[in-house]
Amino acid sequence: MKFYLDTGNVEEIKRIVKLGLVDGVTTNPTLIAKEGRVFKDVIQEICAIVSGPVSAEVISLDVAGMLKEARDIATWAPNVVIKLPMTEAGLEATHQLYLEGIKTNVTLIFSVAQGLMAAKAGATYISPFVGRLDDIGVDGMKLVKELRQVLDQYGLKSEIIAASIRGIGHVEQAALAGAHIATIPGTLLPALWKHPLTDIGIERFLKDWEKVPKP
Repeated sequence: MKFYLDTGNVEEIKRIVKLGLVDGVTTNPTLIAKEGRVFKDVIQEICAIVSGPVSAEVISLDVAGMLKEARDIATWAPNVVIKLPMTEAGLEATHQLYLEGIKTNVTLIFSVAQGLMAAKAGATYISPFVGRLDDIGVDGMKLVKELRQVLDQYGLKSEIIAASIRGIGHVEQAALAGAHIATIPGTLLPALWKHPLTDIGIERFLKDWEKVPKP
């Protein structure tokens, strides 16, 4: 399973890229707003750091507006992916961009039907929001598993990005459920490589090393 960072923070991305763990980046208006910088500048800087796909979201809600924004954003860098909402207008824009050879990520997916529609429209990526489903008592990972089954069954090319990841359990479950990608907040990623038993083991080794005769 690929790891994408769900962040607009350039310094955070630079730090984790050094670990070889960043296959791509997803952003949204909320994450970009936190940075207090020009949208285009942030996206272009991220695209220069990360060789994989970088999702940049449109703001318009009508087809014409989405397409205008998308065509502009697509010129910013070769690895930009256009992020679109799961709406009728979003589907139409997704299909048109597919015909133009522009990669898309359809976001805010909460059902198998929505994911299937996005995939059929030509979305490069579909993003089910597992954490938000869990918040309302629905099993988000069940959706990921069922979406993967549908994509495989019908030979649809879209890749699943498990989004709205809230903890280590979500990452592990997404991998087991067959998500192609998990997009993970930069603040959460360090928790994936930490474990209390690892810390205890290192501490014990160092104490034992103190007992070893030195030349």
